[in-house]
Amino acid sequence: MMILIATSGYAYKDWKGKFYPPDIKDKDMLSFYSRIFPFTEINSTYYKMPSPYMFYNMIKKTPDGFKFSVKAFGGITHEGDLSDSTVSKFRESIIPLIEHQRLACVLFQFPYSFHNNLKNREYLQKIREQMQDLPLAVEFRTRDWLQSDVIKLLSENEMAFVCVDEPPIRGLLPPIVIATAPIGYIRFHGRNKEKWYSHEQSYERYDYTYSEAELSEWVPKIRELSKRVDVVFIAMNNHFNAQAVMNAKQLLEMLTKNENED
Repeated sequence: MMILIATSGYAYKDWKGKFYPPDIKDKDMLSFYSRIFPFTEINSTYYKMPSPYMFYNMIKKTPDGFKFSVKAFGGITHEGDLSDSTVSKFRESIIPLIEHQRLACVLFQFPYSFHNNLKNREYLQKIREQMQDLPLAVEFRTRDWLQSDVIKLLSENEMAFVCVDEPPIRGLLPPIVIATAPIGYIRFHGRNKEKWYSHEQSYERYDYTYSEAELSEWVPKIRELSKRVDVVFIAMNNHFNAQAVMNAKQLLEMLTKNENED
């Protein structure tokens, strides 16, 4: 049973003085971060196809055992591009992580427009075939994916269902845990209901601090998930002003205390 808690990304300038030393250089952030947390999510790979060099450089900056959860290229998740050239470029880019046993998983975050229908279920099947034996995690944005046939599809293909905590807005996924692969995955997006759809800057959506009571709701759920998988990755995505760092540490303390009491 292993539970790893970290944040979604690490290269935030507004974390300087709140988590990082005020004068830290951007190139030194990952080294500092990896001394505190066991893994991180790499979000830049969604916006731009990564290169092997990028990951070789990240490996050199982090200790043995530190893992990377790599978000799938946006062309795959948002544009339906599973062409051989796109997939091969992406797979080749993460070879350093695979060779050094640093890959937590490839995280596929689909848009709201990606609904549960035959075409999209077949697309998930194609992703597994194209990505071969890589560890994969899938995050849906709409609750119509909460169907037994979908859970069966993910389980048969060992694709982890990404559990989420997000605002209680109609149509979004509820805070439940589901195990469909050897890894479990949970992402905390914050509960900023007012700014979820209505915001000028994207970071406003993730401007949220979880209360102790809100985090405590997840302790038994995380324990339940950890009994059904080999490892649970938990990523705090409420990154604005380093709130993710504070909540990640807080949740870890709560789980540790709960474990000791057991």
